Amino acid sequence: MQKIDFPALSQLAAASAKVTAKCSCSTVALAAWQKLPTSLELDRFEEVGTLVDDPYDEPTFVEYHPQGTRYDSDNAPIAPRYYPCNRSQVARCLNCGRHFLRYNEAGGYFTELRIRALRPELLVDAAL
Repeated sequence: MQKIDFPALSQLAAASAKVTAKCSCSTVALAAWQKLPTSLELDRFEEVGTLVDDPYDEPTFVEYHPQGTRYDSDNAPIAPRYYPCNRSQVARCLNCGRHFLRYNEAGGYFTELRIRALRPELLVDAAL
């Protein structure tokens, strides 16, 4: 899968922000990370790339919240080098073209697909 760098991610976010069409992918607010809503059909998304630097390396679990946001905050930064963005794939809705970040949260006894809208105003190219 193709690695998406920050300039390309910014372009995808900007293109996504321009989509105004109503779509099933936008009926649920996906501003913050959340489990995949049952109303979204996985087969209506295609993966366009990854934010994972090295699939053989364990990325950090450190989060980026300089303004005191949290993982589940609508206005939390999208910092590709930080958790959970650093474990994410970029997916595009086949119906309308909006872009989302997705990753598989793996806990002790479960796995859960999580999703968040790719919003250009929240992108931060923060170094580790």
